[in-house]
Amino acid sequence: MSDLAITGLLVLSLFLILGSGVWIGLTLSGVAWIGMELFSTRPAGDAMAVTIWGSSSSWTLTALPLFIWMGEILFRTRLSSDMFKGLAPWMHALPGRLLHTNVVGSTIFAAVSGSSAATCATIGKMTLPELARRGYPEHLVVGSLAGASTLGLLIPPSIIMIVYGVTAEVSIARLFIAGVLPGLMLAFLFSSYIIGWSLLNPGAIPRDDARPSLLEKLVASRHLIPVVLLIIAVLGSIYSGLATATEAAAVGVVGSLALSALQGSLNWQSFRDSLMGATRLYCMIALILAGAAFLTLSMGYIGLPRHLAEWIGSLGLSPGQLILVLAIFYIILGCFLDGISMVVLTMGVLLPTIQAAGIDLIWFGIFLVLVVEMAQITPPVGFNLFVLQGMTGRQLPWIAKVTLPMFLMMVVGVALIYAFPQIVTWLPKQMM
Repeated sequence: MSDLAITGLLVLSLFLILGSGVWIGLTLSGVAWIGMELFSTRPAGDAMAVTIWGSSSSWTLTALPLFIWMGEILFRTRLSSDMFKGLAPWMHALPGRLLHTNVVGSTIFAAVSGSSAATCATIGKMTLPELARRGYPEHLVVGSLAGASTLGLLIPPSIIMIVYGVTAEVSIARLFIAGVLPGLMLAFLFSSYIIGWSLLNPGAIPRDDARPSLLEKLVASRHLIPVVLLIIAVLGSIYSGLATATEAAAVGVVGSLALSALQGSLNWQSFRDSLMGATRLYCMIALILAGAAFLTLSMGYIGLPRHLAEWIGSLGLSPGQLILVLAIFYIILGCFLDGISMVVLTMGVLLPTIQAAGIDLIWFGIFLVLVVEMAQITPPVGFNLFVLQGMTGRQLPWIAKVTLPMFLMMVVGVALIYAFPQIVTWLPKQMM
């Protein structure tokens, strides 16, 4: 049977099982089992047990549930309202004024969250009602929040970077630091769009005659101290070499519990809710990772990754053409799968091709996170769109439409890191 026929059969099986409502993790395991049973000589049951246990017992993966739990704890604190109080006075001088709280707030919260959906929900909780009350244009409020909240994936600590690091076997600490400059670059692009739109539509932004003095701004900034201290504790411990990503995640959990207790929002109910929320989310991710590991093994036995790499190699694509093809591929894939599923489902097949093309795996990890960010705001499976739909009551097509300018800013971001790869690689090289 030809590789094309085998691939077609497995892809058809994948979409049929997914379409029937089976969980993604179980679907991946099912497709892997079909592939091994039909096209390899190794017993599928034995391979599945060994692979799933191996993928689930990875020490590096321990950082994942801890960072998820940290984000869940912070989601239940007064952090969002305090951040608004600290940020708002500094935004008055910029065209677009308080619209920038979406971008700056998302950038700050991303540094302690690791999840774009959590960033979207937390920052939206503070900005959506406040900006609506002050008369800011709804389409720009929702659009800027949808785009900026995807920074939860790019600015460390990032859940999806941990998944990529484990899958591609690259340093998670170097991935984290590689995401800092691209994350700030993307935040700058989002704010630049807001400034440009506001200058072109000056009457659409509500007037605000308040002009806080420097002293008032500094006094308001005290509300940012807790989250800044937490960022320093988590990221500083990694970059200083005092802690691994897993140990830093534990520091983050302890710090977020302390912050929650100091704010008076830590009680048995909030502790239980955060722990159960983190457990549910991690179990879903772990099941996907286990299924993807088994599928990768199955593909290896069948030989599809090697044949795919040989086929792509025979096309004679330059690294730039390969990156363009992969960007389009992931954006389309993101219309149907969530980001983590996209990474674990494709990396086993594409990794040999990426390495053969001489593409730096740290750079590719950041590129991958950027295109996965785009997938977070593309219908019909854009997670951030669902979060915003629940918070605003608006229909999905309207939310997707107002988010389009931010999607285009991300396209610009991908083009910039390709044209200037040092944006990604400079900081990691300083760690070597």
